[in-house]
Amino acid sequence: MNGFKKELTQNILPFWIDKMQDAEYGGFYGRIDGNDRLHKNANKGSVLNARILWTFSAAYRILKDEEYLDVATRAYDYIKQYFLDKKFGGVYWELDYKGNPANTKKQVYAQGFALYGFSEYYRATGNQEALDLAIELFHLIEKYKDKKYGGYFEAFTREWQPIEDMRLSEKDANEKKSMNTHLHILEPYTNLLRVWDNEELKKAQRELILIFSDKILNNNTFHQELFFGEDWAVRSSAISYGHDIEASWLLYEAAEVLGDKDLLDKIRQLSLKIADAASEGLVADGSMIYEKDRDHTDRERHWWVQAEAVVGYMYACKNSREISYKEKAARIWHYIQNQITDKHNGEWIWSRLEDGKVNQKDDKAGFWKCPYHNSRICLEMIEHFGME
Repeated sequence: MNGFKKELTQNILPFWIDKMQDAEYGGFYGRIDGNDRLHKNANKGSVLNARILWTFSAAYRILKDEEYLDVATRAYDYIKQYFLDKKFGGVYWELDYKGNPANTKKQVYAQGFALYGFSEYYRATGNQEALDLAIELFHLIEKYKDKKYGGYFEAFTREWQPIEDMRLSEKDANEKKSMNTHLHILEPYTNLLRVWDNEELKKAQRELILIFSDKILNNNTFHQELFFGEDWAVRSSAISYGHDIEASWLLYEAAEVLGDKDLLDKIRQLSLKIADAASEGLVADGSMIYEKDRDHTDRERHWWVQAEAVVGYMYACKNSREISYKEKAARIWHYIQNQITDKHNGEWIWSRLEDGKVNQKDDKAGFWKCPYHNSRICLEMIEHFGME
């Protein structure tokens, strides 16, 4: 397997540098649709901007290209000026194209990604303010966690009060807790722990890892449950293959950075079982399908699922020394290069539909289509597996 550095530096990052920087209102445009049309007046999402911050910070830290630092700093400054709520703390969910708050709810998922971006910017630059902002968000997330049953609620009002609609997106269940939000609190806490040796953070991270092993993971199937009531009662029946394979390596990474040998040994074995369960989503062309419920299988091939699968199987190979996992990763990377990358317009398409056609209904860049999953596969392969 190779071509990761080329894909990152010649296809993914140039798209965001050349097409998404908003020269008029600052920061980045909110949307380029599936037909590669720019929507200058689209709203700007906190998750997109935080993921841009993480991506270009990580790219600069690893590749040392000053242009990446400029873009990371642009994202950092914009988030700090427009997304941070100076009165109640945390980041807004959504701004209009001019930078005015459009949706002021506090989605915990978004706080996690802002923390992820700030902590990576600190890793890349040593900017103390960025670390302070990450720590501030950590304390805020912990302040509003569930003290009775453990874990994190999905969302709050701007003032951090209970909110009726807690959904992350329209396709999600309106439940108080989700696998997805917990996975994307685990991930930034891991990154913060790399640069901030703090006992409260270590305690929160250990609790979070155990929530995955004891509550989120189905210990019969080794798939993750997706939605939960406040008391961790399971409220869904779907299987998300992409989230399974993503969790398999993010959980291992979290335990590794935490540095608890016994817990790491436990999670290493568990992560392999999760990767094996996710393999049920692999199909004949080497790719991974989206998800399965009791009466329906969604066979769409999403860009992010393929990206996380390559990294997940490479970690599984490292942890098991079984070459079959690397072979799975290689087949998925081959599929990505031939079916998901857009060699003409840059970046990656959202997905291939079950019939193989390009999905042009969903965005090329937008609220959920960010440079994070696909940049991260390239950066992980370069930094941790020595594959350029």
